[in-house]
Amino acid sequence: MPDTIAEMRLPTKELRDDIPFFTKTLGMRMDSIYPADDPRTAVFSGHGLRVRVEKDATEAPGTIRILTDAPDEFAGGDRRLVAPNGTVIEVEERNPPMVMPETVHSFVVRRLKDQAPWIIGRAGMHYRDLVPDRLGGSIIASHIRIPDGGPVPDMVHFHKVGFQLIFCIHGWVDVVYEDQGDKMRLTAGDCFIQPPEIRHRVLEASDNVQVIEIGVPAEHVTEIDHDMQLPTPHYRPEREWDGQRFVYNCADGAEWAPFRLPGYICRDTTIAENTKGVAGVQVVRRGEGAPQWASHDTDIHFTFVMNGTLTLEGEGREPFALEQGDAFVIPPGMKTRLSDPSDDVELLEVTLPGTFNTTLA
Repeated sequence: MPDTIAEMRLPTKELRDDIPFFTKTLGMRMDSIYPADDPRTAVFSGHGLRVRVEKDATEAPGTIRILTDAPDEFAGGDRRLVAPNGTVIEVEERNPPMVMPETVHSFVVRRLKDQAPWIIGRAGMHYRDLVPDRLGGSIIASHIRIPDGGPVPDMVHFHKVGFQLIFCIHGWVDVVYEDQGDKMRLTAGDCFIQPPEIRHRVLEASDNVQVIEIGVPAEHVTEIDHDMQLPTPHYRPEREWDGQRFVYNCADGAEWAPFRLPGYICRDTTIAENTKGVAGVQVVRRGEGAPQWASHDTDIHFTFVMNGTLTLEGEGREPFALEQGDAFVIPPGMKTRLSDPSDDVELLEVTLPGTFNTTLA
């Protein structure tokens, strides 16, 4: 492929006014200027950008965003500047700290039969929103499916998140992760947690693979890593990203124990242990005894019905008959009861933080 270069054209009324702004204020390099006797065009490069400032060009002046590790040291610390030609310059932090919104607690029930729309998202995947109000932006819970199996058009990428869970409920998907060896196959009942900024790539999926994805906070950035090749040469299972370890938890051979609520049993996915309590994930089935009314004190409590049926009762609420594909959120302090579970009921419970108290009524 021949060498190519791209540049953005910006208009100006008087080029001589823009030259000192782009070179001195913004610290860009002037690469060319012409004609010599009465310059009408100059080309500047810097900060990964090449701009062509042209007298009487018809485009709008536009906006240039400059991302830097030291915004207070750039252009005298101004966060918004306007060039003589009218171009707006916004100066922002290159890696701003992640903002965790305060949870806006609410009681949420999302039923599959309500026919929430499927939206086509990244890499052609279909997304169904399970918590429409997103609890004030504190969490996003998505039911994701890939209708047609085969290779997935994905790239090596990472997410700037506080916590992220991928739980497979149907089919299988192959994914490769940074420092975790060769590709791994996630099948129904298995889950990954993707620690903050771990590089990974989805490789291939079965027909109609379906997963539940939980992300905290709701709005977070996905960035492409064009340089990293996966799998990486080093295998480092003990590595931590922001205090969290990668988890690949398999359903096969899992041990079941009494759940925090009477009438149910659970298997622990080890996520609370490997995130140092940031989050907890349990798979729940029917056990011995009668379900009881209870409340909890954790900040976020999300449940997805993977199989079977049950009734969700809440104080001051009409009962909800739930079935496979339904989801609900219970706010802290609210008394609820999960009654009438079918023999084949199976639930996915996700809580943040992962360690909390349950009070039986």
